[in-house]
Amino acid sequence: MITMQTFAAYWSGPVVVANFLVLLHLVGALLLGLLVGYERSYHGRAAGMRTYGLVCMASAALTVIGGYSQFWYGGHTAALFTNGDLSRVIQGILTGIGFLCAGVIMKEGFNISGLTTAASLWASSAIGILVGVGFYPAAMSLALLSAVCMVWVSKLEAWLPSRQAAAITLRFVPGYVPQEIALRTMAHDRGYDIAAGTISISMDQGAYTWNFVAVARSRQRMAPLSALGLEMGAFVGVQSFQVSFARN
Repeated sequence: MITMQTFAAYWSGPVVVANFLVLLHLVGALLLGLLVGYERSYHGRAAGMRTYGLVCMASAALTVIGGYSQFWYGGHTAALFTNGDLSRVIQGILTGIGFLCAGVIMKEGFNISGLTTAASLWASSAIGILVGVGFYPAAMSLALLSAVCMVWVSKLEAWLPSRQAAAITLRFVPGYVPQEIALRTMAHDRGYDIAAGTISISMDQGAYTWNFVAVARSRQRMAPLSALGLEMGAFVGVQSFQVSFARN
C-alpha cells in the first residue's frame, strides 16, 4: 500500500542530509571541472569550461550515489533492486546515452560543434538516474547547476583571458611559391602565432593551397577577424582566402 509515510520517507532527515552531501560533491566537481576546462578554453579548444564542468559534475553524481545506497528509494531498497542489479542498469543507460551524444557532435574543417550539447545530454541522464533512485533534492540541484553552467559559464569564458584561434586557408596564384617564414611573420605582426602541427599544404594545377590555424597571443593584442581577412587579400601572391574562427 502507498501511504503518506512512503512519500515522506524520500524527504526524511537522513535522506535530506545524504542529498546535501551529494550536493557538496557536485559543487566541488563542477568547480574542478571548470578549472580544467578553462585551460582548454584558454587555448581555443572546442571542449571548454561548460563541457568539462558538466561531465565532471555528472560523473561525480553517478559515483557518489553509490556511497549512499541505503537511502535509495527513500530507504526502501530491500524490496526493490540490489546494488548489483542497479549498477548494471546505470551502466546500460550511460552506454546508450553515449551513442546518442556522439550523434550531436559535428566536425567541419577545424571547427567542432555540439560538445556542450552532448555533455548536457549526458548530464541529463545522470539527473534521470538520481530521480530514479529517489534522490530528488540532488537531482534538482544537478539540474540547476547544469543550467547555470550552460547559461553563465559562457559569459565567464568570454570575460576570462583566452587565446582565440583562426582557421586560415590561402590559395596562391599559379607558379607562386609561398615561404613559411613570411607567413609566420605576417601572422606574428598581427598578434597571432601559427600553431605547431596545423599546417597542411596541397597543390592543384600549379597553385599552392595552405591551411593552418593561427592562435592569438592575447585577446587584447590580436587583430579582429574582419581586419585579418582584409589583409589576407593584400598578401603577396594570394589569389583567394578563407578565414574563420577555429575551435578544435
